[in-house]
Amino acid sequence: MIKIKTYTALSVIFVLSLFLSSCNKDNSTQPTELTDEQFMQQVVNSGYSSSSSDEDNLMSQEITDLNDGSAQKNNESDPDPVDSLKRWGRRVSSVNVNYQITGNDTMRYVNVTRTITGNYIIIAFINGQLDSINKPYTEVFSRNIIFKRIDRTQYPRLNWRVYQVSNLDGGTTTPQVGTSQVQMTKIEIYKNGSASPTYTIQGPDFQSDYYTTIRFGGTGIPSFNRDDVVLVKVYTISQQVPADYVAFHWARNTFGFHRVQFNLESQNGNNRVYSKSFNVYSSHRLGVFNGYISASTHESLYTGDVNKFASDEIGIPYKIIQ
Repeated sequence: MIKIKTYTALSVIFVLSLFLSSCNKDNSTQPTELTDEQFMQQVVNSGYSSSSSDEDNLMSQEITDLNDGSAQKNNESDPDPVDSLKRWGRRVSSVNVNYQITGNDTMRYVNVTRTITGNYIIIAFINGQLDSINKPYTEVFSRNIIFKRIDRTQYPRLNWRVYQVSNLDGGTTTPQVGTSQVQMTKIEIYKNGSASPTYTIQGPDFQSDYYTTIRFGGTGIPSFNRDDVVLVKVYTISQQVPADYVAFHWARNTFGFHRVQFNLESQNGNNRVYSKSFNVYSSHRLGVFNGYISASTHESLYTGDVNKFASDEIGIPYKIIQ
């Protein structure tokens, strides 16, 4: 009887040790968990997943999309003092990110401000000679993101997802404040010849416009199909006499960077309307992307004065769904 009790006790101790060992092993393989705030910052910087269609990944693309890397080809020419503009673009040299996170146990409100410094690079013929101009600049961009709680586990990754996201709003602060020279006030987007805009984005505070993600039953960010014909109209107020340089920029792919200038459609005093029609590539990748519209003064591109660079910008998320 004593032998049986001893054997039973030893068996229980052995099984218990295996169980505790297994628990310790499971815990050791768990990644170091982040706080809720750290997790949200991680989503903004690195995305949530590897899926190109996941709207939670949108914010992580911003810096790559905004960085031209060098001066890119230009198909336009304009007189005085730059005879012919050949290439131009932004080269980002540093980025500082600031987060302001507020809210409660079910909703968190994140304001992300990115301060970007770099050089605005222009390659052009000046007085018949090919020359390059570097204009140091600082731009500040802001976007609002709302996270919503979906669970109450010990892991923030399983508890929070992006509920709403705003447009990206920003512009130069040096050498000139962009909005003091030219400011975009409204964007209209028409699809496939529609008489009325499919999307209207009201400014000038573009980050006050929010898109509810599909995960939470919203229509999601602006969506398009391959081969869609898209007309975009940009409304501005300008303090300059010459027409401003309004352009659409979209992300780099295997064909390089993309930038297309808008045409001046109409003008009434300081109020101007620019427009451009685009065909969505039939081979466009499916997923979530950022498209940027910039309005820069004529002096920004067509003078060699490094103190003349003013630009207003908006980043509009969009999705190619099929």
